[in-house]
Amino acid sequence: MASTAEILKALRNNPKGIRFVDLVKVCEEYFGKPRQKGTSHQIYRTPWPGDPRVNIQNNKGMAKPYQVRQVIRAIEKLEDMQ
Repeated sequence: MASTAEILKALRNNPKGIRFVDLVKVCEEYFGKPRQKGTSHQIYRTPWPGDPRVNIQNNKGMAKPYQVRQVIRAIEKLEDMQ
């Protein structure tokens, strides 16, 4: 299994063709356990005001590219806060 750093690099290089389980691994590393689980959507809480969540969806085992880009932006914002 790939490390979180390797998956994050793949996300940044090409947001298409990312497996949902890999995106979940990255989200849990940065945002903790999802608020909602058991459906096709998983919602992660972020530490800033406004729209404090990241929502990802399982699409036949793959992550949706626009959601991958949203996760990348959220991680970059989180890293800028530190």
